[in-house]
Amino acid sequence: MLAIAFAIYSRNVLLSLFSGTLLGILLLNHFSFMASIEALFVLFFSLLSQAWILKTLGFAILVGSIIALIEKSGAIGGFLEYIEHKKALVTSPRSALMISYIIGVLIFVESSITSLIAGAVGKPLCDKYKIPRAKLAYVCDSTSAPICSLIVLNGWGALLLGLISTQITLGNMSGNGVDILIDSVIYNFYAMSALLVTFVSVWFNINIGAMKNAKHTHLKSQGLNGKRASMFYMILPLVLMVVLVFVFLYVTGDGNILKGSGSSAIFYTMAATLVFTLLYFVGSSNMNYSTWQSTSIKGAIKLVPVALILLFAFSIGKVTSDLKAGMYLASLASNTLSVYLLAGVIFILSSLISFSTGTSWGTFSIMIPVAVPMAVGMDANVALCIGAVISGGVFGDHCSPISDTTIISSMASGCDVAEHVKTQLPYALISGIIAFVLFLVFSIF
Repeated sequence: MLAIAFAIYSRNVLLSLFSGTLLGILLLNHFSFMASIEALFVLFFSLLSQAWILKTLGFAILVGSIIALIEKSGAIGGFLEYIEHKKALVTSPRSALMISYIIGVLIFVESSITSLIAGAVGKPLCDKYKIPRAKLAYVCDSTSAPICSLIVLNGWGALLLGLISTQITLGNMSGNGVDILIDSVIYNFYAMSALLVTFVSVWFNINIGAMKNAKHTHLKSQGLNGKRASMFYMILPLVLMVVLVFVFLYVTGDGNILKGSGSSAIFYTMAATLVFTLLYFVGSSNMNYSTWQSTSIKGAIKLVPVALILLFAFSIGKVTSDLKAGMYLASLASNTLSVYLLAGVIFILSSLISFSTGTSWGTFSIMIPVAVPMAVGMDANVALCIGAVISGGVFGDHCSPISDTTIISSMASGCDVAEHVKTQLPYALISGIIAFVLFLVFSIF
């Protein structure tokens, strides 16, 4: 709560995450100053000693290089010229936002990539059609995580399958992990409702809450007024990303895509794609090596703050886990809970944890080991309860001002984080209410 309050008041996400982490460490060490300082160093040393975290941070920085190279190549301008003039696909504010929506749905390999690409394409269109950047940020954010949590042939699926398989191994439930994961995704009601609500709000230009007062702000962006080159300088790297994620998930999973390492797959994918841009962009004389190098470095530097935010998000998630906040919230609910309310309550608990920690993946790790034994013990639908965890994790993550996807979507769209949170919240709440009602209905029937 301290981290969230700081984020809203100061708009400094790094300070907010660090304050929450520090308070958690003080609580864990009974407010001993020296013990807390030592624990703080141990925490960050342990985080930076984990390969998956280093790969995730490296991935974030490499994404910055690739996005900068695509923009520098002029591919976005070429793509926009193609869809606007040659195919006349963009003729209004609605169709301009729909392009970002479609990109958000089609690129399901990783939520950060989805937001960054949809934002890079959408910014020049927002400038041309005077669309508020807050609306673009909403579209980027509300397609990225939902589609990644529905089409689980990515790191999300690898994480969820690992957590589910662990519950099977521990004897908390029986069955096949892949089958249970597929059944659980069918009950991912928040992701479905968020995609539907976003589509309706864009198609019918529905602005509610703070979005009514959102204004267009022109910021310098590549695309319409910059260099124009073949759109394949954007499309080929994106296609390569999608293909290579599957390849590396297959390789790291020893022949099983759903058992692959999500962090390794996305890091190796970005590294390979960066090498491809060197060969393709320089080899085709789109830019020389010196330009490629300087653009890569500048793009990477731009996303260093995002990498730091991810690191601090991991730190507050670890501290919250050590405090066993998820276990505590679940224990409050398990004593006097009807089986018909179980999925709905799990959805709310997951939402609260995700909102407080700013991480959906951390919420999955906390809540699935809690939700599965509760569901089995109460003879409830296990897949429905896991679906409630997934939905709650994405919902709370969408509403949280300290979420990495919230911050990345804001940055990709050129929108202030606080404005994005305020303008997106009413839409997220509508989707959340729809999901909650569906969990209650499916628990009864």
